Amino acid sequence: MPYAYPLLLDVTQRLVVIIGGGAVAARKAAGVQSAGGKRIRCVALEFHPRMSPQVERITQSYRPDHLNGAALVFAATDQPAVNDAVVRDCRARGILVNRADADEAEPGDFVTPAKFAEGAIMVTVSAGSPALSAAFRDSIAQSLDRRYIRMADAMQELRPMIRGTPGLSQARRAEIFRALAGGEALAELEAGGISALRSWLSRTFAELTHA
Repeated sequence: MPYAYPLLLDVTQRLVVIIGGGAVAARKAAGVQSAGGKRIRCVALEFHPRMSPQVERITQSYRPDHLNGAALVFAATDQPAVNDAVVRDCRARGILVNRADADEAEPGDFVTPAKFAEGAIMVTVSAGSPALSAAFRDSIAQSLDRRYIRMADAMQELRPMIRGTPGLSQARRAEIFRALAGGEALAELEAGGISALRSWLSRTFAELTHA
């Protein structure tokens, strides 16, 4: 894939369809579930033992109508001709599709990058090779300053509070968020937890005193 636009997609309420029922399909389903996906449909004649029981199973050969209502599709069979058809049918319907066997003649629209997630932090890596992407991801995970993970978790509470503070301009909010990403805020959180960080915010930004 020579060009790619990175994004994080909310799949919690979107229908994700997986064509294929083998080990690759089971991994795709698990990945969608780990991202909060609750509506997953899998179409295959047989299903891998590791396929989640929460996944809707359709025991049929692939037909275009299996894509009805889909927001995202994975073509994950071991039959290139079937994957070709899934990609063509998705393109005709304007549905984004990932092709597990990455055929150059009928490529998919997106890839799933190597991922590291802990707390509220998620790091994804694409390096042109799954093995290289995984190695790069592991290197990042090993060297990551754990204070950033704690700050990302704290931001789940602080961000709504800051955004909901009356009278704060967009520029002032941006200034506060930049400060929270800095060394002084990280040190406060490390030393005293989120209560210490909230006290620091009140001292540093008078507008947040009563927030």
